[in-house]
Amino acid sequence: MEHARRQELEAYITRDGSTIREWAGPGYAAGARNLSLAEATVASGATTIEHLHRRSEELYLVTAGSGTLRVGEEERAVVAGDCVAIPPGTPHRLHNDGKVDLVVVCACSPPYSHEDTVLLEDG
Repeated sequence: MEHARRQELEAYITRDGSTIREWAGPGYAAGARNLSLAEATVASGATTIEHLHRRSEELYLVTAGSGTLRVGEEERAVVAGDCVAIPPGTPHRLHNDGKVDLVVVCACSPPYSHEDTVLLEDG
């Protein structure tokens, strides 16, 4: 059994500017071939770079904090307990307008890859 613990996962900054911890996916602690699972953290006042994934569909599950999520032309407030599906090829970005970290668990299928991510703004 492959097993991952958050406190053992090394955080890194991904192409959109959020801090990521990868729990599962090809080459990560809990290996999975067809999907990935990660935790993204957006600091208070920060906004991720608008981007899209050519092939990957994403699910965002907000687990802490609050903010604004823009998907395509639609923008709405999100809070802990909200889940949003983001279709492949759809521009999206997160803004943390709260006072604490905005934390989102992201599931991607096919698995997240830098090569599949297209930045739509200068980083």
